[in-house]
Amino acid sequence: MSDDDDLWERNAGWWQDGFTEGADAEYEEQILPLARECLAGAHRVLDVGTGEGQLARRVVQDGAAVVVGVDPTAAQLAAAHSRGGGVRYARAGAGALPFRDASFDAVAVCLVFEHIADHVPAIAEIARVLELGGRFVFFLNHPLLQAPNSGWVVDHILDEQYWRIGPYLVEDVAMEELAPGVVLPFVHRPLSQYVNAMAAHGLLVERMEEPMPPEGFLARAPEYRDAATIPRLLLLVARKLR
Repeated sequence: MSDDDDLWERNAGWWQDGFTEGADAEYEEQILPLARECLAGAHRVLDVGTGEGQLARRVVQDGAAVVVGVDPTAAQLAAAHSRGGGVRYARAGAGALPFRDASFDAVAVCLVFEHIADHVPAIAEIARVLELGGRFVFFLNHPLLQAPNSGWVVDHILDEQYWRIGPYLVEDVAMEELAPGVVLPFVHRPLSQYVNAMAAHGLLVERMEEPMPPEGFLARAPEYRDAATIPRLLLLVARKLR
């Protein structure tokens, strides 16, 4: 087990308490509804980096015949199994999916690639397990507008504020403290690296969304509402063409 894997095992409970079962407005009001919309009509769905399975369970409720969730974190999968919902689970990382070629007609990945050291093998695996014409529903923290060290700058001379974009083109790996005692790895890479890897494996982007943060998130603090026009989330929907 790598040090990163151990961190995810140690902090699985923090994630489950703070971001699942209705606890997080961004998931409830934005991410899960968008994912369900994009996966509508899919029959065999793979949720990569499923965590405790909240997205996978919703897809089962929407009528998909087979829904499988994979995650490398045993503590997440234990919670997923305990919460039921008709999902099948397997312990695996995104770079080595334990399925045959063309096993699924849709793959979803939700806020996972920010924590993957090498995105290319993972995208290649997603393309491999998708059938021709299958959908790839891909959520990321916005690589441009949420680049490291981005945020508001207040110019007291001009009496204005503006959103500073951090060093976007520089690939960056940082250990971020998300809560007291909760430290997890975050990887920043330019959007072009994702899109070019997808193109190289036959995944054509058909839809892109940069939604405004949802009301439940904006209501948490005045500074969040000040940044209402700065998207936190990027959604790409791609189709496997070859």
